[in-house]
Amino acid sequence: MKSNPREKDTPKSSSIPLSVADFSPTVKRYRVSGHESFSFRYAWFPKVVRLLCQDALAFADDDKAMVELGLGKNMVRSARFWAQAAGIIRASRGSVNLTDFGRAVLGEEGFDPYLEDIRTLWLLHWNISTDMEYPLLAWGFLFGRWQEPEIIPSVFIKKLFSEACRYDGGVSHVTVENHVDVFLHTYIATRGNKDRVQEDNLDCPLVELELLQKTGERETSVTKRGREPIYALRRDDKADVTPELFSYCIADYWTRRLQNEKTLSLRDVAHGHGGPGRVLGLTEDAVRSRLESIGPTSMGCFDYSESSHIQQIRKTGKAIELAEFIGNVYAREAAAHV
Repeated sequence: MKSNPREKDTPKSSSIPLSVADFSPTVKRYRVSGHESFSFRYAWFPKVVRLLCQDALAFADDDKAMVELGLGKNMVRSARFWAQAAGIIRASRGSVNLTDFGRAVLGEEGFDPYLEDIRTLWLLHWNISTDMEYPLLAWGFLFGRWQEPEIIPSVFIKKLFSEACRYDGGVSHVTVENHVDVFLHTYIATRGNKDRVQEDNLDCPLVELELLQKTGERETSVTKRGREPIYALRRDDKADVTPELFSYCIADYWTRRLQNEKTLSLRDVAHGHGGPGRVLGLTEDAVRSRLESIGPTSMGCFDYSESSHIQQIRKTGKAIELAEFIGNVYAREAAAHV
């Protein structure tokens, strides 16, 4: 992808960091702020990776990072936020470093240094949606507890605000509204043709996944128009979620969330909190078809058995090396990516 021209910041509503107990006992808190009201843009991650490869202390000086990235201060902070949420960088004790994932995928010798492969977009979506250390509230709730077939923004905001207030009485409704707006703009195109990716396109790359789709509108009193959109998570086979990519998600899910479990049920994988089927928007049949070939696509780490009483995936005992799983994702040519 070509780099976007320098983008200007716009005034943002104030936001308050949120720390809440997770809906899952393994996660400690959720975030609703830090993204500076921006979803990430096409050029941001390649720029961040190239900059850190040249200068490991690049983010120690906001002014220098602004010059090197060609972004305003708010966008520099947003780019750093999203790169961390996407598992590309890790911040620790005031320093910012590339992760193994960030270097392997977006590094100069990486598998997709210019963010041109749709499999990379699915991996970024996976990482953002399954962040265990500092999970994002809208993502964590949608892929953890949301049971409705539709996503109505005002209803979604109300539910998230209610959950947030149970743990942090200082969080504002405006902050949650802003957070949900960023979430929707991460997956829904704001203008133009979704197939037209130009350097002046300000949509988030994850729009290309078509994971969220507008299904209608309803009358409401919460907008000036008197109507608000209705969205739904697209659940189908998703051919661009290759068996190898799915196997990586299984390995990552198992390693981070259920490390001590020796087996996982089909239900865990297809419908469990943060499970690959739920996060990737796959039907149960689509999950089953991928599990049936999990042996070779997991390089022998897993196998799947199914009977009239049980459907489960099992660890074979071979060591799970996520770096090898990443390489396996890109081992064969991807389908055309427009």
